[in-house]
Parts: sequence; C-alpha cells; structure tokens
Amino acid sequence: MASADTQAAPIPAHEIGPSPSKLPILRSNQGNHVDEAYTGWMTPTPLSTPIQEMRERYNRNGYIWIKNLIRREDVLDMREHYFTQLAPTDILLPHTSPRDGIFDPFNDPLIHQGIGGTPEAQMHELLDIAHATPTYRKFLAHPSLRSFIRDFMGWKQEVMVERAMLRHNCPGSLSTGIHYDQYFLRGGKAEFLTAWVPIGDCRPTGGGLMYLENSNKLGEEIEAEFMRNAENLSPEERIDAFNKHMAQDGFLSHDAEEFGRVKAKGQMRWLVGDYEAGDVVFHKPYMIHAATRNEDDLGRIRLASDLRFYEEGAALDGRWMDVWRHDDGL
Repeated sequence: MASADTQAAPIPAHEIGPSPSKLPILRSNQGNHVDEAYTGWMTPTPLSTPIQEMRERYNRNGYIWIKNLIRREDVLDMREHYFTQLAPTDILLPHTSPRDGIFDPFNDPLIHQGIGGTPEAQMHELLDIAHATPTYRKFLAHPSLRSFIRDFMGWKQEVMVERAMLRHNCPGSLSTGIHYDQYFLRGGKAEFLTAWVPIGDCRPTGGGLMYLENSNKLGEEIEAEFMRNAENLSPEERIDAFNKHMAQDGFLSHDAEEFGRVKAKGQMRWLVGDYEAGDVVFHKPYMIHAATRNEDDLGRIRLASDLRFYEEGAALDGRWMDVWRHDDGL
C-alpha cells in the first residue's frame, strides 16, 4: 500500500469528464422544459486524446466534441465578419461590437430569424451574400479542421459539400427542431461526417446543439420507417426531406420533452455542452439532435456552421454541391 504522503498519479487530460456544475433548464421551441432527470452533460474530448480513443468514443456515443480544434481568434474573426455583413438590418444592439454579436432586444427576434425563419427580403439577400464571401469560404477550409478530419476518418482526401450553412438565432427566436442529418442528404449513398462549428461561445441555454443520448439506432429505425412509407413515391420525392410523409418543415418535432418521453420512451437523456469558440462537434448521420432555445443572459446571438464531409470519390448527394441560397428548395 502506498504511504499517506504519496501523491496519486494525475488523471490523463483525455479522461477528465465534463464539469459537474448544475445542469441548466433545457427548452425547445414547443412544450414543457426537459426534466433534469432526462438531461446530462456531453463529454468533451481534448485534442491531445489518442486518435483511436477518439474513434472509439465517436462510434460508441454517436458524436465527439473536440475542444479547441480551431484557433479561437480565427473563429471570432469569422463571427465579426458575419455580423458586420448583417449590421444593416439593425440586428445588433447599438454601440456594441459585431464580434460580440449582441442582439438588440427592442427588435422582434422573429423578424431577424436566420435560416429556417421568415425574415424580411433584406435579410434573405444578406444571408445569400454571407454564404458566398471569400472570408467564409476560406474559414471552411481551415487547415486545423481539415487535417483533423482526414486523420480522424482515415481519409486521404475529404470533400465538403458546398451547401455549408451559417445558422444564427437570436434570443427569443426559433431554434433548430429535432432531426437527424441523413434525411436531408438522402441523395448520397455513402456515409458522411457532420461537423458542427459554434462561431462564438455558446452556453447550454444559448441555442447550441443538444443530442439525444445513444440515439443513432433510433434514427436508423425512424429513417427505415420513412423509407417504407415512401416506396410508392418517385425517386425524386423519396429523397426529399419535405415529401408528404415528412413534417411540413422537415423536422421530427419541436418538443424535446415530448419526443424524449414518447419516441425515446423515456430511456434517453438530452445531452448538452458549454461550447467555446474553437470547439467542434462531429456526429453521425442518424444521431438525433436539436438546438436549445436561445435564452442567453448576455443577449448573444447564437451563430454556428453546419458542415458535411465525404471521402473523396464517395457517392455523395450532388444536390448539396452548390452554395446555400434561401430559395434553393433543400
């Protein structure tokens, strides 16, 4: 037995779990808040973690949250660039920096909703421009992100779908509903990797992603049911995320509490993270997730980018190989 004054060996950084701080109250667009018994913390993974351990964690959990993958200042530069583009809409609180991205609470948040909302024509035009700027396209090719993806996936070369979306939602506006990514990219036969990049710090109640624990298999089962129901549709309709067997807006639900209680039979928790600029979350195509309502106490607008990657030469979804536009129908 070790003597009383012997110091225990330090725990490796990659084995340290998430902060034991109290879980926040999670809300989605509709319904009641999620009971604390059905929420939990995601597991952060330091960049120093051995790559094989990362792969095992990703395959086991359906996601992996990599800390500090991209240089923080590069991410904040992108945040500043984006909100500078949108400044003519008066979305920002006067006398604040676009780098902070603070919403003006005297505005109607639904009027300033980004992708998935019904903003005014000026916002649509500026969103189209923002997705095509050289600054954003350069950010998408960030060498730290791309080299990690090649190493993590064991690919010689990756291909990113050009329809790489910038999603912002203001405090009090609508958040992204419950879904898995596969049904939006049904036109491709190969498996893809999603990278969710928060562009700025994002607290658990700030509109960031929450994941339904161990839900990849449930996502596969739901998709198989959708495909059975769509057997009599044309090939074009069958791969449409908005076909007649899907919800009108393409989401499974907007009520996280009810979905977890009914569809997941109360056996899965909603997991959240306290994201920092520079973090990236990677997840599987059938992993069920949504965004929390943005109730950020500092009034910060949630901004993130949704990226999908295939291995070069894989059977990808060609519909997604054009830069996003608000009227592209996807």
